[in-house]
Amino acid sequence: MPPKFNPKEIKVVYLRCTSGETGAKSALALKISPLGLSPKKSDDITKATSDWKGLQITVKLTIQNRQAQIELLPSASVLIIKALKEPPRNRKKQKNIKHSGNVTFDEIANIDITDDINSSAMECLARS
Repeated sequence: MPPKFNPKEIKVVYLRCTSGETGAKSALALKISPLGLSPKKSDDITKATSDWKGLQITVKLTIQNRQAQIELLPSASVLIIKALKEPPRNRKKQKNIKHSGNVTFDEIANIDITDDINSSAMECLARS
């Protein structure tokens, strides 16, 4: 007999997905079906990541009482590509892209501060 359902228990699932695309629901189903969610959650993930189209981004699903909250955790490389203001690309057709553009030091410092939350660094050099 499976364990009893605890509505106060919080489960966290991390996913790495390509933004703006609907991923394989079978891969998502293996992770979230035991927690009481349907694989149709991939549509909500696609809507939440539509601003980051074409980039790989980490998604944090916080599940409590069979309700999921979606939080985006972009990496430093994704934030830099976004700061370059490059147009979205089709990752299946365009390969080996050379990124070019100008990024100010202030933008790099802001990326460092936002990425500092995700890392386990002792201190952030941009704040000092």
